[in-house]
Amino acid sequence: MTNSLDTNKAIFITGGASGIGKATAHRMLKRGWTVGSYDVVPTEWGDDARSYPGTLITGKLDVRNWDEWEAALADFTSHTGGRLDAFFNNAGVIIDGPISEQDPERIQWILDINCVGIVYGAKACYPYLKRTKGSVMVSMCSASAIFGQPEIATYSASKFFVKGFTEAMSLEWAKDKIRVHDLMPLWAKTKIAEVNARSVRTLGVKLEPGDVADVAEKVFAEPSFFQKLRLHHGVSTPDKALKTLSDFAPDILRRAATKVLVG
Repeated sequence: MTNSLDTNKAIFITGGASGIGKATAHRMLKRGWTVGSYDVVPTEWGDDARSYPGTLITGKLDVRNWDEWEAALADFTSHTGGRLDAFFNNAGVIIDGPISEQDPERIQWILDINCVGIVYGAKACYPYLKRTKGSVMVSMCSASAIFGQPEIATYSASKFFVKGFTEAMSLEWAKDKIRVHDLMPLWAKTKIAEVNARSVRTLGVKLEPGDVADVAEKVFAEPSFFQKLRLHHGVSTPDKALKTLSDFAPDILRRAATKVLVG
């Protein structure tokens, strides 16, 4: 992968304070992009950002709040002349346990962030993406959207929402020539993986945030012809294989395979 400087380009990242969001911000700063790292908690960068050719803009954003979306985008694009080449719809949370034991308030919390926040993000960024030639939106999905996962059922279902939303937006925004994709990795070493789910134990947590960020960077900055056509991007060989197999297997086989893998 080349790493040519694109000092005139801009990307807005949600959930940028840690994990995959922060790792992606690092990579885009290295490319010389103006990076908006927005999160509900402060982003601790230290001297890192100053060592890169890009420009870092940080700010607060609760993705459940529409007014904060409008304010955050207005703030960030005031530094870019209104330009927005890329949007990483990355913020997400998880809850675990049997659905019968999940707290209703926590169920509402995860759906507000993982589903409503994704839609708010697309709506808020749309006018900026539309006016920027060659723009792209990437949303954080998950391999748990290949087949519904027990013990993390609410989280898994929220990622099916992301997958469906990606597909819908790829059609809705085609006339505006905005590329739309999502990422569907297996477990990565972030707070999302700190749950008591059998799939964590059976499949392991082998990906680093940087592994996912490497794919995100490629989709944002240097997509191949086939990557431009592909909506759902895997990260590791196992999640790519699982996704490919699921595309062709009937439900009964997909359910059986999932039961063997994750219970």
